[in-house]
Amino acid sequence: MSNMNAGPDFFNAKVKINGVLWAGNVELHLRSSDWYRHGHQDDAAYDNIILHVATVADKEVVTHEGKEVPQLEMPIPEKLQQDYQQLITTMDYPRCHRLIPQFDTLKVHSWMDALLDERLHERASLVLERLTLVNNDWERAFMITLARNFGFSLNGDAFERWARVMPFHAAAKHRNHLNQVEAIFLGVAGLLDKVGDEALVSEYAFLKHKFSITEELQLSDWRYLRTRPQNFPHQRIRQLAVLFQSGRATLSRMLEAETLSSLYDCFQVDGLSKASMNLLVINTVVPVLCAYAECMGEEQYSERAISLLESLKAEENYILRQWRSCGLEVSTAADSQALIQLKRQYCDRMDCLRCRFGYEYLKNSRKI
Repeated sequence: MSNMNAGPDFFNAKVKINGVLWAGNVELHLRSSDWYRHGHQDDAAYDNIILHVATVADKEVVTHEGKEVPQLEMPIPEKLQQDYQQLITTMDYPRCHRLIPQFDTLKVHSWMDALLDERLHERASLVLERLTLVNNDWERAFMITLARNFGFSLNGDAFERWARVMPFHAAAKHRNHLNQVEAIFLGVAGLLDKVGDEALVSEYAFLKHKFSITEELQLSDWRYLRTRPQNFPHQRIRQLAVLFQSGRATLSRMLEAETLSSLYDCFQVDGLSKASMNLLVINTVVPVLCAYAECMGEEQYSERAISLLESLKAEENYILRQWRSCGLEVSTAADSQALIQLKRQYCDRMDCLRCRFGYEYLKNSRKI
């Protein structure tokens, strides 16, 4: 199993050396001397290395316990090195576009499924991190996730900071009065001046004293430049206030909603387009369902999350259009989420050697 963190490159490998089966970790370098250059001889994490693989074995390697590690010299063919350098240095996107039309359909679907699984696991992990920070309060973790995605990328960080300090319990005590909920929401956000409603200012002054509210954001925390009026932070905060006051946007409602139409009912509020609601389903509901399934061991919620993605059309942007132009099918949100994962975790990092498309490219490059 490959390791993406500190420590040996591969864990739990099995290698037969001189008829003896060894189990342990494997480390890779271009040259054996890199072992010392990286300081592995002084690191106990490398004591259980069973094999060291290098393109040039220019030096014996030993652990910090003085144990000599078996080595395998594995030169990289010059043609393969050239193809790899060409792949990672090209300015084209996708880099492997010339061979994508030739990829086996089953291999493409298999890699897309794996990428989607990676994406959902990463997004669910963020929800579970928020859950830990709020002492396993699922409703609050859901509201923080929902708020972040109401920022629609540009103000996502600010919305999450706001939701972390927002006293939802105080707003809940005044759920029968939308103006009071709006006052608390906008006051804690530091955006009352943007609304210009003196009645809301007076309401917040009273509620701030009543609930001893001390944590607030500032106007400077929000970004307005190059933002359309319907996306202004104070407008989005007011929409959240309406959803909160109505009791529609809650975790329990999300868990009960089994169809897209029922989710649209949860998010129905003036000024929120269907396209925006689709993004909320993709970026809020789906990750929360996956996190809930992982935490509670209830697989039906992760299955529902995937079903929702497969029922939504793929997002439209230039990245996905480039993949389509290469002959790759991108029809559902499940496809687009998989390709977002591919771009961010592989293409942008030039990690072609871990990408199955990159592997196929290098394997078939002689045919180009």
